[in-house]
Amino acid sequence: MSAKGTRETVRGPGAGATDAGRGNNGAVLAASDPAKIRNVALVGHSGVGKSTLVEALLAATGAITRMGSISEGTTVSDSDPSAIHQQRSVTLSVAPILVGDIKVNLIDTPGYTDFTGELRAGLRAADAALFVVSAADGIDAATVALWSECAKIRLPRAVVVSKLDHPRADFSAAVVRCQEAFGESVLPLYLPAVGNAGLIGVLHGTGPEDLTPARDLEAARGALIEGIIAESEDETLMDRYLGGEELPLADLITDLETAVAQGSFFPVVPASAETGLGLPELMALLTEALPSPLERIAPSVMNPDGSSLKPLKCDPAGRLAAEVVRTTVDPFLGRVCLVRVFSGTLREDSSIHIGGRGLADRGHEDHDADERVTHLYSPVGSSLKAVPQCIAGDICAISKLASAETGDTVSGREAPLLIETWNMPEPLMPVAIEGASRSDEDALAKSIGKVAAADPTLRLERNQDTHQLILWCMGEAHAEVVLDRLRSQGVKLQTVDVITPLRETFASKATGHGRHVKQSGGHGQFAICDIEVEPLARGEGFVFADKIVGGAIPGTFVTSVEKGVRSQMLKGVSAGFPVVDIKVTLVGGKTHSVDSSDAAFQAAGALALREAAATAKIQLLEPVSSVSISVPDDYVGAVMSDLSGRRGRVTGTTAADGEGTEISAEVPDQELLRYAIELRALTAGTGRFRRSFLRHEPLPKQV
Repeated sequence: MSAKGTRETVRGPGAGATDAGRGNNGAVLAASDPAKIRNVALVGHSGVGKSTLVEALLAATGAITRMGSISEGTTVSDSDPSAIHQQRSVTLSVAPILVGDIKVNLIDTPGYTDFTGELRAGLRAADAALFVVSAADGIDAATVALWSECAKIRLPRAVVVSKLDHPRADFSAAVVRCQEAFGESVLPLYLPAVGNAGLIGVLHGTGPEDLTPARDLEAARGALIEGIIAESEDETLMDRYLGGEELPLADLITDLETAVAQGSFFPVVPASAETGLGLPELMALLTEALPSPLERIAPSVMNPDGSSLKPLKCDPAGRLAAEVVRTTVDPFLGRVCLVRVFSGTLREDSSIHIGGRGLADRGHEDHDADERVTHLYSPVGSSLKAVPQCIAGDICAISKLASAETGDTVSGREAPLLIETWNMPEPLMPVAIEGASRSDEDALAKSIGKVAAADPTLRLERNQDTHQLILWCMGEAHAEVVLDRLRSQGVKLQTVDVITPLRETFASKATGHGRHVKQSGGHGQFAICDIEVEPLARGEGFVFADKIVGGAIPGTFVTSVEKGVRSQMLKGVSAGFPVVDIKVTLVGGKTHSVDSSDAAFQAAGALALREAAATAKIQLLEPVSSVSISVPDDYVGAVMSDLSGRRGRVTGTTAADGEGTEISAEVPDQELLRYAIELRALTAGTGRFRRSFLRHEPLPKQV
């Protein structure tokens, strides 16, 4: 294929950070032309070899002198302590390599479902996706769903079949699995020779001498040419090919590159990170077939007031528009932000504007601040190498920004703007935490904000009813990472059971007598009131009625009785949960000309409600949510059966945008505490759900 168009190193965030300076690849640090940049996100299921492949490419290009080990926690990509502990990526990382004169930013993304937020941030920073598929294993449903997600935004994609050195590796079978999962436009550019002695190019049929392809080369070549012709804009190619004409190789390569850049054709390259097989061919694919930032459309932008702006171009001389795709907190460097620049140029010692919008419901309040870029770096995994600038199309890191959070927009101070944020997954698994002591509670309050700033998929909630601090996470692995990060900051904490915030109500009519009379010398307290309580329909709230006859209680003290009743309703009358959906009628009482007061009648009103509750039947109410679950058709029966076991009521099913089925149901919140995990297990990682509070319903006695 034909090609398209340092001063210091500091230790970056993360204990156990690797020494990315094991090699000398300084020329890769500062790009000067967007045409010479490629931003490629490596995606795929956990365990397929993404991080190992990044390590092999770094070693092959001289960025490092030796490959690290995942088991030993010495890879460039995985330096986070949680990644080392879990033996899998938990955050995205960037590792640039230099292939000829082209800088390739390899964006290694987590493959586990809990870290979908990091994956989507990586896709936002990328201009193409490289799907890594194991030659020894199948393709999981979550990877298929991710392919469809990339297809919706027409993100260019390619496939690398890894682990060819594995004893069970079968490249031909892997290609078939890819075509079944991703479509017929997935075709190999190279074939491994017998014994994996090398690769043979399918189009030109050349490779090292004396190599025999492991499958029919002519059949593969015919399928590849037909696939390229099907995506070509030249409508005469097919007739010429069928007529027996030998098509020029240069024309086929040009059409191939165009189709790949447009996201309509998806080449496959076999590779082995352990043996180095296919790495040169893979680097040629990355630099020659995948698009540069100039060929991609930048995200939509708007003014801070929400008014739209013209689309930006990838122009280093244009208006500055960049986005924070990852945030970490380092004890020495402070807040370190990984930034993708879409337009303009970031420079050291320049003034910038930080703007964040749209995540207030997750504990990230809208914010604006002007700051100065004091240090600018090129990230190499966990290490940061200082650079003077970062042009449009490139990725860099900025340290010591006080206000920036993941998802924020970085723009010029004189011309601020906002970039439309990417689709953040909704965290739906609650974890309740508390400090081990009073001092730990204070430390927790200081640290939780730092952790939340780095993770937009984490939602913080201080429940007003239960007073619990709730971390809404993506799953158990995500929760473990969040807790590890809090503990690494010196916070001693513990998890506790999540309390479902119930409600109380009267299930029958009752009367209450409130007598608050105290005489202790001097000014006393005197208040007597009689009330009637009756239940209301669900959702009607609270009604207070005054039926005092003859002015037994003056109007000012009637209001005091209502205040007392409302105060007691918030505290509860049976199990300590707020009381709802009742009508309280004040029917009688007595006052004293000297000793009656507002406080006394508030106390009497509270006493009257408690006395009424002692003689009435109190019903506990549980919150019920409206749930929408999107699943492939194969799992509909299993999901509906599971909902029935959760006391759920299915209210309907519809086609989900032509892909699978959307099930609507009403489910008690108590049954949804771990549903994010259980739905994933039930649907092989493909199920998604949304929830919203619907109403309160009586809690069954058996529950």
